[in-house]
Amino acid sequence: GVMEKLGLGPDVLLQENPRLVYARLTGFGQTGKYARSAGHDINYLSLSGVLSKLGRKDENPYAPINLLADFAGGGVMCAMGIVIALYERTKSGKGQVIDASMVKGVAYLSSFLWKWQRLGSWTRPRGENLLDSGAPFYETYKTSDGKFMGVGAIEPQFYEQLIKGLGLDSAELPHQLSASDWPEMKKKFASIFAQKTQAEWCSIFDGTDACVTPVLSFDDAASHQHNKQRGSFIKNDQEEISPRPAPLLSRTPAVPSFKRDPFIGEHTEEILLEYGFTKQEIAKLYSDEVIEFSKPKANL
Repeated sequence: GVMEKLGLGPDVLLQENPRLVYARLTGFGQTGKYARSAGHDINYLSLSGVLSKLGRKDENPYAPINLLADFAGGGVMCAMGIVIALYERTKSGKGQVIDASMVKGVAYLSSFLWKWQRLGSWTRPRGENLLDSGAPFYETYKTSDGKFMGVGAIEPQFYEQLIKGLGLDSAELPHQLSASDWPEMKKKFASIFAQKTQAEWCSIFDGTDACVTPVLSFDDAASHQHNKQRGSFIKNDQEEISPRPAPLLSRTPAVPSFKRDPFIGEHTEEILLEYGFTKQEIAKLYSDEVIEFSKPKANL
């Protein structure tokens, strides 16, 4: 209702411009019991049902930072809605309103879990299923130098290569999908991974289809050979590292800025002057604490 109070709701603006695509990105949505309530990623995950599936056995559910509802269920879904609406406009000539709710967005992202449950493929408690740390072949393991390896050897041919790399004989082990044996197999795998460093395990599994990779820190990810070959990370003029924009388009790839991030308020005056405000008007906005300035200090 914030935009309506300003007289800038979609009904008003679409009358002005029927081709307008008007995106409304919220946590709980435009209507419903919680529509006017404050919330954060963890709350939207809670209400969507997805949070109940996240976490290890016998532990509290946990939210994966704020990536899942805020950015995936919210921002990415909203952006996709805008692209869809723009494409539809090429046919109808009309815009429309996009109601991008993080609760609905992240629930929709989890569609495969709902279907797996109905098919009987995801029926065990949290932390005991195929992809939620229940399976020994889809798990992280600590190495002797305190780092970790990520294991995702789901398919039998990949699992066989995992077993071979660990120095085990599959003929002497329980069947891969014997869930009752998973806890014991996880202990066995953990004890083996703990005997070598992360680098040593990389030398064993790199170049194989065992689906075993190092769990890299941000610094290590940027310097890893594969990511360097792909140009996956960039440095700005302050030597600060960040991910390169993705996905990569062949004909019109994004051109990243190599300048440092601006300080909040650094360009406020410059932009307002560009848009026709006078120095006096800007000074008044500043004295009324409507805007703020922040000029970088010179490195002398």
